[in-house]
Amino acid sequence: MIVSPDFKRFFAGALALFGSVAAAIVFALGPVPASAQTKNASEAFSYQGTDRQKRLVEGARKEGELTVYTSAPVDDMVVFTAAFEKKYGIKVKLWRSGSDKVLQRTVVEARAGRYDVDVIDTNGPQLESLHREKLLQEVKSPYLADLIPQAIQPHREWVGTRVNIFALAYNTKLVRKEDLPKTYQDLLNPKWKGRLGMEAEDSEWFAGVISELGEAPGLKLFRDIATTNGLSVRKGHTLLTQLVASGEVPLAIAIYNYKAEQLKNKGAPIDWFVIAPAMARPNGVGITKRAPHPHAAVLFYDFMLTDAQPLLLGRDYVPTNKTVDTPLNKVPLKFIDPTLVLDSDEKWTKLYEEIITKQSK
Repeated sequence: MIVSPDFKRFFAGALALFGSVAAAIVFALGPVPASAQTKNASEAFSYQGTDRQKRLVEGARKEGELTVYTSAPVDDMVVFTAAFEKKYGIKVKLWRSGSDKVLQRTVVEARAGRYDVDVIDTNGPQLESLHREKLLQEVKSPYLADLIPQAIQPHREWVGTRVNIFALAYNTKLVRKEDLPKTYQDLLNPKWKGRLGMEAEDSEWFAGVISELGEAPGLKLFRDIATTNGLSVRKGHTLLTQLVASGEVPLAIAIYNYKAEQLKNKGAPIDWFVIAPAMARPNGVGITKRAPHPHAAVLFYDFMLTDAQPLLLGRDYVPTNKTVDTPLNKVPLKFIDPTLVLDSDEKWTKLYEEIITKQSK
C-alpha cells in the first residue's frame, strides 16, 4: 500500500503540528544557513566531465559522511553501506523505518527547515511522493545508461536500484508443489480453506492484479476467495514470509520474492513462485535538494547503481543494472507505475480494505 488511512491522519497531524511550531524550532536552534557550498553542491549533482569521479571522491572525503533514510531491512542495508565505507572511507549514518515513515519524516523535517538527510532509499511510490513535494534532486550520473528503462523516471529525480517482485510463497512441508495454484481462480478451490495469507496493505499489488483480471471480474474473484476460503491478514511482508516458513500460513498470496529466497537459502521450508505476469515495483534512491553532504550523496548514489548491484543479487534482490544477469530477467513482469498508484491510491486502498483486510479470518 502507498499510504494507509492511519498514516494519512498521522501525517496530516504531524504537518499541522510542525506548521505551528516550525518558527519556534528555527528560533530556538538558530536559522538554517544557506549552504556556503551551493555552487559545489550543484556541480556534484550535474557535473559530467571526465574527472567527475575524482571530484566526487575528493569532495566526499572532505565532507566525511552522509546520512541515509531507508526502509530496506537493516541486515541487507549494512552489506551495502559497509562495502561503500570500505571503498571510500566515508561513514554512512543509517536511519531505518517503514516506507511510510521514511516519507513522513523527510517531509516533516524539510517543512520545519531541518536538512539532515542526504539520500532516501525506499519504495518507488514514496520516492515519487517526495518528487511531488519537490524535495529531490536530479543527478546526471553516467551509470543511468546501464539500467533497465523501468528504473528511470521521466523527471530523473529518483532511480530504481532493484526490483521488488510480488510472488506467492508456500511452506514446502505443508503444500505439495503439484498442488500449487496456476491462476488466481485456482485459489477458490476448497483445499485452500483456512490456509491463505495476505499482507494488510498491498493495495498497489491489488490494483495491478485487478487491472490484469479486469476490474469487475477481478474484484468479484477476490471477494469470493475471501468469503469461501478465508484470508489471514498480517501486517508486514517480512512477517508474512516468516509465518509461511514457520507453517502458520501455508500459502501467502503476495510477498517479496527476495525475502522468501533468503529464508529458503538458510534452510527454511519455504519456496516461492509467480502467477504471470508477476507484479513488480522498483525500489530505489533519491538525493535531497538540500543534502548537507552532496558529494558523498552522489558518490553513494553511483555506488548503488554499480558496485552494489552484484551485492543486491547476492542478497537475492533483482538488480536494475542490465549488466548483472539474473534468472528473474526471464520472468514475465508487469511494472506497477508509481504515478498511477499515487493518483488512484484512495480508490484502491478503500477496495483493498473492504475486500481483503476487513474480511480477515
